Amino acid sequence: MSAHHTLTQAPQYWEKKNLKSLALWPLSKLFGIASSIRRFLYDLGIIKSRALPVPVVIVGNIRVGGTGKTPTVLAIAKILQAKGFRPGIISRGYKGSHQEATEVTASSSPSIVGDEPCYMAGQLQDLNIPIFVHPNRVSAGQQLLQQYPHVNVIISDDGLQHYKLGRWPAREGGHDIELVIRDARGEGNQFLLPAGPLRESASRPRDFTFNLGLKESTGPYFQDAPSFDLDIKIGNIYQLKEPSRQISLTAISDLLDNRAPSKQHLLAAAGLGNPKKFFQLLKDVGLEFGELPLPDHFDFLNNPFKDRVEKVILITEKDAVKCMQLNDYKDDERIWVLPVTVDLPDDFISQMVDILKRP
Repeated sequence: MSAHHTLTQAPQYWEKKNLKSLALWPLSKLFGIASSIRRFLYDLGIIKSRALPVPVVIVGNIRVGGTGKTPTVLAIAKILQAKGFRPGIISRGYKGSHQEATEVTASSSPSIVGDEPCYMAGQLQDLNIPIFVHPNRVSAGQQLLQQYPHVNVIISDDGLQHYKLGRWPAREGGHDIELVIRDARGEGNQFLLPAGPLRESASRPRDFTFNLGLKESTGPYFQDAPSFDLDIKIGNIYQLKEPSRQISLTAISDLLDNRAPSKQHLLAAAGLGNPKKFFQLLKDVGLEFGELPLPDHFDFLNNPFKDRVEKVILITEKDAVKCMQLNDYKDDERIWVLPVTVDLPDDFISQMVDILKRP
């Protein structure tokens, strides 16, 4: 089911029940049955899972594509360290070429370990929070703990559907936490792949739900699991060629030629699972711009900016880690980067810390 990653954006029929999604619904039923059997085999122990010896906070989604997991993982890692924990991070390292469990540092190559782990390593390089990647998150976690035995909590970037990683369910007094991130698209037409956008049912149990970029509070989203609305915060933009050169996003008009429509002078580009989310952030501050949605995890080996005439190009930090390694982009003065963070609610932080401190 990896074909969806090559899409620039999700197909329209994923958002509403229509003839096309209903025609694919029998395949969704088969996908659901196969997923249930797989889960059942793990529950019976016929396929082996293994739990890590420290608590794990799994930050995932039930919808295909990016919903904002990575900024949330970073926020949790920083807050846990501030609360006295010694966190580490594991990730699949999607699209990386690594075969072994590999440590990711600020100088790692996105083509080897994946773009999101490289982005996280750059953000955390002064905090000494180790990051390891491997398609099997048990292997990533074991290698991390072998090299950094002081780590006492692991945050998994994605992995709700990675049943190889055994769980201590927090609801039963154990100490693993499962957190589902939703974005403004919600669950679309509520169908499983391929008729809809869901990897598993929207009624999947979880400990917490985070609603990212949703305009109104939804209350508890799943049974009595607490649900929190997260605000996305944008920082000063910085120039890719000269990162110390920073300005506020609202001052971007100073870089543009005001005699012509700004749309002709400003381009926003994003290689995300949901590029519209990036574009909406810019619209919310009143910017006019051309849009260039790119496939999720776009490798930038073919320069999409080469023939563009815009004076300023805004990209995401996830895309910037790849551009910084390629000569085509390093000297392009037009490219500016928009940093994004999320603020965790105090109520969530205290509940998470309480769960992790349980014996």
